[in-house]
Amino acid sequence: MSEFSGKVAIITGSSSGIGEAIARRLSALGASVVINSASSVEAGEKLAAELGENAIYVQADISDKAAVENLIAATLARFGKLDILVNNAGWTTLVPHHDLDALTDEIFARTFAVNVTGTWMLTKAAMPHLKKSDDGNVITITSVAGVRPMGSSVAYSMTKAALNQMTLLLAKSCAPVRVNAVAPGLVATPWTKDWKEQHESIKGMAPLARSATPDDCVEAALGLLRTRYATGQIFVVDGGLTLVR
Repeated sequence: MSEFSGKVAIITGSSSGIGEAIARRLSALGASVVINSASSVEAGEKLAAELGENAIYVQADISDKAAVENLIAATLARFGKLDILVNNAGWTTLVPHHDLDALTDEIFARTFAVNVTGTWMLTKAAMPHLKKSDDGNVITITSVAGVRPMGSSVAYSMTKAALNQMTLLLAKSCAPVRVNAVAPGLVATPWTKDWKEQHESIKGMAPLARSATPDDCVEAALGLLRTRYATGQIFVVDGGLTLVR
């Protein structure tokens, strides 16, 4: 028996990057996984097919309540239960913090709709099913931008702070489900592949002298899943950046 055999996990935003890495590792450790994305259907379907019969792909934009409900329903229809929810889906765009006019109402609203409202709606819908598990877990991928005034935009930083606080509140209120967060610094993913200046800046500042990788986030998430007396934790994975900035 593999470590997560019999467990069912939804990983949002898992057609690439951090979400894909978490889905691959949980699948390799025996879990049944639900791959999700809002738009990268071909990549999501390919990953699910690659992972085999214990993986499915469900398209859903988590900022759409009907899509959230369908994501939960499709999971239960295929696997009959839910043990782990990894909230990884998110949205951002680079906006200099000093340029308040560039942070348009549309960008602000979209950032909150996906990162906060969407994550909240899905977690709320999943919670009754997670409570039926013998070790229900929520892992939310947040950011160091939620604990320090940094990040791709002011709106993004605000949303990640909201998710960190949501983690604490749900951990306190929804036991025995364990609710934790992984808060990485800048991560080298397809989303940030063109952010050369930002990656170079992190390399020059962080004590560990590099950006995070998806695997760094995987290890943090697995550590929280394995530590059955841990809840309400914000696991900062930033190479020491917040020690110096």
